[in-house]
Amino acid sequence: MRLSARVDYALRAVAELALAATSPPRAVLTAEQVARSQGIPPKFLESILLQLRRAGVVQSQRGPDGGYWLARPAEEINLAEIIRVIDGPLANVRGHRPEDLGYQGPAAALQEVWIALRASEREILESVSVADVATGKLPDRVRDLTADPRAWS
Repeated sequence: MRLSARVDYALRAVAELALAATSPPRAVLTAEQVARSQGIPPKFLESILLQLRRAGVVQSQRGPDGGYWLARPAEEINLAEIIRVIDGPLANVRGHRPEDLGYQGPAAALQEVWIALRASEREILESVSVADVATGKLPDRVRDLTADPRAWS
């Protein structure tokens, strides 16, 4: 699985906003604050936050007290949603969805492999919420997978 810098930055930004939401009163963070905290180029982050706002993941307010915050509770936003907003479908082959591919002969089974791969990605990414990431309390299934030393290489 290959994730773009945009996805990486988006996931880190929403985790930062999730953490800010846990401290009363709910903190509104500027793009600059998020960028500084996460080491993200500010202009790049602003375009990502605009994408997330258009998709209803974050909300924003202009002005001296303005900034960004999560549009829904962090527990209701999973990683797969963020990835889809930023980069589109979870798995594709040469820009096509696996179910739209037509392999021939001995390569025909590859389509099922790509679909299984997408299902596996979806299983993990839809089970992990932004709140899980922000608090470091990942689901047991994720912890089990990362406990295997082979997962790290």
